[in-house]
Amino acid sequence: MPNIEVLDMAGKKVGEAELSDAVFGIEPNTAVMHTMVVNYLANNRQGTQSALTRSEVSGGGRKPWRQKGTGHARQGSTRAPQWTHGGVVFAPKPRSYRFTVNKKVKRLAMRSAFSSKLRDSQLVVVDKIETAEFKTKTIAAMLSAVGADRKALIVLPEVDKKVINSARNIPGVKTAQVNTLNVYDILNADKLVIAKDAIGKIEEVYA
Repeated sequence: MPNIEVLDMAGKKVGEAELSDAVFGIEPNTAVMHTMVVNYLANNRQGTQSALTRSEVSGGGRKPWRQKGTGHARQGSTRAPQWTHGGVVFAPKPRSYRFTVNKKVKRLAMRSAFSSKLRDSQLVVVDKIETAEFKTKTIAAMLSAVGADRKALIVLPEVDKKVINSARNIPGVKTAQVNTLNVYDILNADKLVIAKDAIGKIEEVYA
């Protein structure tokens, strides 16, 4: 089982934690992680884009000139796609981009994401992430102390409004609980900062 240092919020080592091989020690599967990233981004698309086809553009009811004898190409409407102010060919219409992924694929992708972060030394375990008041400075100082002062994902064992609200004003920093984690946010972060209490919950869900 892989071991990892446990730091306090000042960045000092306070112990070690054993991580599950089943969650943090597998060979990352790039294909399933890619599938889950595409799924996350597709499911977040609004799909509200719309344009008018030639049948929906107003005007164009009269034939612009007679069929033969003018020297021009024949035309039936001034709202055909080749005309200025004409309709759009195969115009986009509102649609849903959502698609579902098999549960086993989701679990494998999450385990692969955790394992890749540990393998790339981008996983930081903090003994306890807490703040006595709503203070952005406290969380910013903690991230700087543990070497996660760029894009970071803070994983909490449960909802802590003081930590969440304190972190939300820091550029590039997101917070999540074990039940709201997703592959995209994990891979998108330069550092994955996990509270020690959340490790057990992650292993309980994904082992």
